[in-house]
Amino acid sequence: METMAFARKEERESLKAFLAHLRPGTRLRLGETALELTPELAHLLRNLLEPLARGEPVRVVPLEAELTTQEAAELLGVSRPHLVRLLEEGKIPFRKVGSHRRVRAKDLLAYLETSRKEWGKLLGQPFAEGQELGLGY
Repeated sequence: METMAFARKEERESLKAFLAHLRPGTRLRLGETALELTPELAHLLRNLLEPLARGEPVRVVPLEAELTTQEAAELLGVSRPHLVRLLEEGKIPFRKVGSHRRVRAKDLLAYLETSRKEWGKLLGQPFAEGQELGLGY
């Protein structure tokens, strides 16, 4: 269902060199097969490979995948009890399979995006207020 990837130290330089040449319209070759990168595919590869080049782990999860509460909590970087609280408060949709909750990966991503926007607004308020008061921000 999901794949976790890490780049070893010796692979990171190769990834950085690859990323330097990664552009839409570039042709990737594997043996006799070639693939021209569309803007979307180049963007996807860049989003996948840049964290690896920095030594960060990358996890690939299909959007339609249904995750356990433990898997969902790990992806969000929160405890399982905290995730269950978010589910029960209706902040993230879920369904029950017997007594177990299942969360779709795309619903987790939607929650993350909404949370980031809300945090951005909250963090921007003191800055805007400081500017209005002429505090030299």
